[in-house]
Amino acid sequence: MKTKEQNNTPTKNENWSLVIKPRRSLFDVNLRAVWNYRDLIGLFVRRDFVAKYKQTILGPLWFLIQPLLTTLMFTVVFGKIAGISTDGLPKMLFYMSGITAWNYFAESFRATSNTFVTNAAIFGKVYFPRLALPISTVISGLIQFLIQFVFLLGFMVYFGIVGANFSPNIYVLLIPLLILLMAGLGLGLGIIISSLTTKYRDLTNLVGFGVQLFMYATPVIYPVSSLPEKYQIYILANPITPIIETFRFALLGSGTFNLLHLLYSFGFMIVVLFIGVILFNKIEQSFMDTV
Repeated sequence: MKTKEQNNTPTKNENWSLVIKPRRSLFDVNLRAVWNYRDLIGLFVRRDFVAKYKQTILGPLWFLIQPLLTTLMFTVVFGKIAGISTDGLPKMLFYMSGITAWNYFAESFRATSNTFVTNAAIFGKVYFPRLALPISTVISGLIQFLIQFVFLLGFMVYFGIVGANFSPNIYVLLIPLLILLMAGLGLGLGIIISSLTTKYRDLTNLVGFGVQLFMYATPVIYPVSSLPEKYQIYILANPITPIIETFRFALLGSGTFNLLHLLYSFGFMIVVLFIGVILFNKIEQSFMDTV
């Protein structure tokens, strides 16, 4: 006859669908659990996308209005008044291409940087892999990027019909890689900041205007070739620079493409993602005590 203790003891033949156990190491990152919760990630993506403009009059049209108005402002201020060079490209296409790529990185970074603070109530009630939330944020941002990218393609068709001087090329095949790099950099930097904001809330304010300032250190409103050579090295140290330049070069045929610079961005992304995931893994074990 089995005792109560014996009846509750797992046997070798039992198959558990989920095992929750404490993490003992910084490197104990269960990426398989994230994959197992892919349905939940899909629900978070739908929530982020639907809720963003749910109670607005124009709804998803804001995905198009924002880059259009920003492009018009840049065209007037930097193109007409300041007279900044666009390497012979139509000013609307030059600015819109830079804005489209930059927006995806910036939104991914901003949204993931608040993961712990904005989702503390959910984290405190139910178990799921915490990385699922920042990953879902990056994916929902990808939907917005694709909408704006199609909008950009529409402008390219129009300017092509009127005979504007630009030339898409074979490097458009690199665009999926560029999207991956932007997503990885936004996710990595975002979860680093998110981990630190559990103790240092000042970083929340820093991210707000820091992203805006960082845009001016990225060739969104100017080509790298327009800068004095002695300053170009500082702009190229920005890992987003090769991505924006390659994106614009692939679609419009103007700008620069340098494989070594792109590899630098890739290496930077790997390092940032590694540090971010490890730091995120460490903070999530005790962040409820500080948030």
